Amino acid sequence: MEIVQPQESPRLLSLDVFRGITIAAMIIVNTPGNQEAYTQLRHAEWSGCTLTDLVFPFFLFISGVSLVFSLSKRLERGRTNGLAAQILRRTAIIFGLGLFLNAIPNYHPSTIRILGVLQRIAICYGVTSILFIKTSLKTQIGIAAAALLGYWLAMTYIPVPGFGAGVLTKEGSLASFIDRALLGAHTYRQGVYDPEGILSTVPSLATALLGVFTGFWLRSGRDDKSKIYGMLAAGAVLVAAGRLWGIWFPINKALWTSSYVLYTAGLALWVFALCYRLIEVKGIKGWGRPFEIFGMNAIAAYVAPILLVKFLVLYKLDVPGGEPIQLRIWLCDRIFGAWLSPLNASAAFAFSYALLWLAPFWLLYRKKIFIKI
Repeated sequence: MEIVQPQESPRLLSLDVFRGITIAAMIIVNTPGNQEAYTQLRHAEWSGCTLTDLVFPFFLFISGVSLVFSLSKRLERGRTNGLAAQILRRTAIIFGLGLFLNAIPNYHPSTIRILGVLQRIAICYGVTSILFIKTSLKTQIGIAAAALLGYWLAMTYIPVPGFGAGVLTKEGSLASFIDRALLGAHTYRQGVYDPEGILSTVPSLATALLGVFTGFWLRSGRDDKSKIYGMLAAGAVLVAAGRLWGIWFPINKALWTSSYVLYTAGLALWVFALCYRLIEVKGIKGWGRPFEIFGMNAIAAYVAPILLVKFLVLYKLDVPGGEPIQLRIWLCDRIFGAWLSPLNASAAFAFSYALLWLAPFWLLYRKKIFIKI
């Protein structure tokens, strides 16, 4: 592989738009109006991959691309004093925000969930950032490959007491066993595994590193056409490799299997290549403005909708002659239930909820208020 020295690049609007698309999708899939949801708007039952299962790896991929641009500028200007401390500080804050969200409503020290989505994002950001500033591209590629291959070998060949080796069920996988042994009741909903567990964090680092490699590619001296074709070709290879590997190591978001890493990173490259071509090359930007608004205030756009939906779920209204009903379901029934089926009412509520949040973030965008960590 030819390595071209990176050149100074401006902020990528296409990356902000891609981030905003991912946040909008996150809000939609996290906020069904009732207990119904279209297949693509909920996670795969176990193995498999739906639109919902793309949201989290897209976040990690984007974080990898972003850190290349943000950290490269500081390294090129020689502003490295305190850089590692700044990375660790940002990692701790994001991790802490994840713990804060997990503490609502389960704040008890004996059962609070320790890991989660933001916690994994924090760990992957922190580790990949340190790798980026301390190691070479060749070393980073080796670490990504070792993470994927090592995780596959461990999950396939290390026996689990009572189940044996290579069992990839919720109860029997090595990752689930480690989560139960080390996290105890601090797993997701005090279950038998954690979808953002300890061992499965290892291959998720490869997801972020694939974003880092994309950042290197974008900051190279190649022309835009070569960059786009390169991303499309790499995406095709990763998707095909992920599907092929999935024959032996099924694509599974909860276990964050190595095949899932390759498959979702390939799809992320395709989506990003499309955004890059439309915005950076063709100059067609208007369609992406709503997503740019979300993408420029990513942390706030992630945390605020989750806080409100927790309230909508936890606050219950008394119903004469019946069980108390979640405020979320009550609103969905009143606004959409009278003229839509339960399935369509649920989807309409989710999309409306995302549009609702566009208004306050549009105001922040207009006033150039961007909440950074």
